[in-house]
Amino acid sequence: MNADTGLLDHGGERDGVIVLLHGLMGRGRTWRRQIPWLRRHGRVFTYDAAWHGALGYAGNDTVLAAPDAPVSTDAAVSTERFVADLAEILTWIDRGPAVLIGHSMGGLHAWCAAAQYPELVSAVVVEDMAPDFRGRDTGDWQPWFGSWPERFADRAEVEAMMGAVAGRYFWEAFDDGRLHGDLEVWAAVADEWCRRDFWSQWQAVTAPTLLLHAEHGVTPAGQMRRMASLNDHAQYLRIDGAGHLAHDHTPDVYRGAVEAFLSGL
Repeated sequence: MNADTGLLDHGGERDGVIVLLHGLMGRGRTWRRQIPWLRRHGRVFTYDAAWHGALGYAGNDTVLAAPDAPVSTDAAVSTERFVADLAEILTWIDRGPAVLIGHSMGGLHAWCAAAQYPELVSAVVVEDMAPDFRGRDTGDWQPWFGSWPERFADRAEVEAMMGAVAGRYFWEAFDDGRLHGDLEVWAAVADEWCRRDFWSQWQAVTAPTLLLHAEHGVTPAGQMRRMASLNDHAQYLRIDGAGHLAHDHTPDVYRGAVEAFLSGL
């Protein structure tokens, strides 16, 4: 696996594997506040998806690299590409079916992997992601991101622009205050969601799934409830007051919901 995608083993207190999947413009290390309590439920892994920077962690966690993983910045941008990478990672970990906990883009990749590779996935948590964004586009947000400075001086500058929660999230993802990826590539990822839907993949999921709907998130109205109604293996929870980064906006509610789900598996 090359420098653009890596795998970090955070250890755990129980058998079983938990893999955390970040959202678009996120990064594996943005899960750092959730990792300590998730270790109680299994061995926790994070990684940076393709086109989301090289791993850069501090501490005593073990950085791993999967041999022969099909990672190349020349490859086509597609959900199938991300899911193939994820399947390669789960195969390389080789510790049995994993619980996939995904935020936004990571939630989509989690349920698509569960549909395509059911033998690799034991359960799924989807945070604020829906199957159908057709009719939308990325034109509104690209100019705003393009207006960012080449490098933010410090976390305070990021928080002044984005607010405390989102500012901290992006500062943790950045490389020394600089964007950790290419906006054009990230726009291409989101553009795919605007052209196609993922209902068939969702309905093919047979693993137990927790759907966490942020009240002030990004999903189209009613879609996450509909997801639950179409899949007998899913349970739904709306997190009142939460923004798209529900795991950081309302961490206690998020933790309670996820721990209850994991304990019930």
